[in-house]
Amino acid sequence: TVTGPTRAILTGERTALNFLQRLSGIASQTRDYVRRATGPEGKASVRVLDTRKTTPGWRRLEKAAVRAGGGTNHRIGLYDAAMVKDNHLVAEHSLAALDAGVRAVREQFPEVAFVEVEADRLDQVREFLKLEGVDVILLDNMSLGDMRAAVALRNELAPGVQLEASGGVTLETIAAIAATGVDAVSVGALTHSVKAADLALDLESLDA
Repeated sequence: TVTGPTRAILTGERTALNFLQRLSGIASQTRDYVRRATGPEGKASVRVLDTRKTTPGWRRLEKAAVRAGGGTNHRIGLYDAAMVKDNHLVAEHSLAALDAGVRAVREQFPEVAFVEVEADRLDQVREFLKLEGVDVILLDNMSLGDMRAAVALRNELAPGVQLEASGGVTLETIAAIAATGVDAVSVGALTHSVKAADLALDLESLDA
């Protein structure tokens, strides 16, 4: 309920509804993904993560909406966690260079929350599990079979490393992805293509 001068309420109505509709849509969609992922066909302990695919200027608001829906926030920006993606791997040229880079991040930026490396093949997963200082391996667009194999490799070689699945995740596929045994599933759709909630403001007079 909003109470105040009629002119002020009507002036701010559209802007307020724009915020509420989008953020409520994000929270509701996140809730749906979390329920599917942690339901009987998924994995109860899996975390549903957001991404940096947010509306410019709205990132912290949209990430708060994800939390309200039961999701978990991934990194906020390039400053709070280190993520080595496919383009970085091409630039590094070798596993030795990547290993040196990860060590340098750990030494020079001890405040980062975690170091994550992206893999799209099982041979990469095996190699990255040997790196010291890697906290998370991102399984990018892998098949369910490869995800299960990656989980088995992790359990054998480096049980402390987290596995995050990503790439084309939908409400229809997230339960099966979670059931592979990964620790987290990141979903860009939570924020980049959400349907706004259908909300409206109805004005009532308080005059007796």
